Amino acid sequence: MAVKIRLKRMGQKKKPFYRVVVADSRSPRDGKFIEEIGIYNPISNPKEFRVDNEKAKQWIKNGAKPTSIVEKLFKDNDVLA
Repeated sequence: MAVKIRLKRMGQKKKPFYRVVVADSRSPRDGKFIEEIGIYNPISNPKEFRVDNEKAKQWIKNGAKPTSIVEKLFKDNDVLA
């Protein structure tokens, strides 16, 4: 099973809010997921990004691959440092 760390879109139309989730790569974007590890709110000023660093590191250690967007967010917020 290929596992990804990706964003799950929530919120209203034109007001996106995302949850950072660990999911099977075959499941739909907003579908079933394994575990929720954080949130990302691009609308707030400043942009809000919170993630459980320990869970993120553990999932990556176990073989989960972050998507390109999530990887950029991790680097910008020093999650994997």
